[in-house]
Amino acid sequence: MTTLRDRNDPDDVAKFRAQLREKFSLPSEPRWLRQVHGIAVALEPGHDLPEADASVTANGNSVLAILTADCLPVLFCRDDGNEIAAAHAGWRGLAAGVLEATVATMSSGPEHLLAWLGPGAGPAAYEVGEEVRAAFVDRDPRAETAFVPTRPGHWHVDLYALARQRLHAAGVTRVFGGDECSISHPDRWYSYRRDGRTGRMASLIWRNA
Repeated sequence: MTTLRDRNDPDDVAKFRAQLREKFSLPSEPRWLRQVHGIAVALEPGHDLPEADASVTANGNSVLAILTADCLPVLFCRDDGNEIAAAHAGWRGLAAGVLEATVATMSSGPEHLLAWLGPGAGPAAYEVGEEVRAAFVDRDPRAETAFVPTRPGHWHVDLYALARQRLHAAGVTRVFGGDECSISHPDRWYSYRRDGRTGRMASLIWRNA
């Protein structure tokens, strides 16, 4: 698995994606998605840009890809490497259940899965309003521990903690990463919240046949 910065300009996108394939000697073209902050999961995606926020494959030489710029990229693999998945977990998708949908789509039981949380909006920098807090706490009061009040009607939110809660509830207990704040490190990561107009990071996971 790996993460690489990408830019919005079409020429830059094409150039950097070509560099990505060359730098990591990818076994195939990444399976990009048309991400919509939902919970649809593409099973064995091809190159037709499906509308989905996660993908799953057991095919050898398949490369799964997620684009983010504050949302969490979450990469999964079976402990023997025979199945992989990638999910785009912004707060909307996370609250709606995109991680649970990804785990449910995988043929591997959750006890066989490992998950990695990539760079996203960190708990010391990501401030949200009541709508976001209610989306999680109304469903599960335990989510309240991931919110720290900052000013009336606003909280810092720990997306990493919320993702871990959801994954643990789904039976995935081996969870790694979750320590890179995209907002706080302009020298390393793109951030929509910080910059407004920005590029995207590509997080990839693949199997070598």
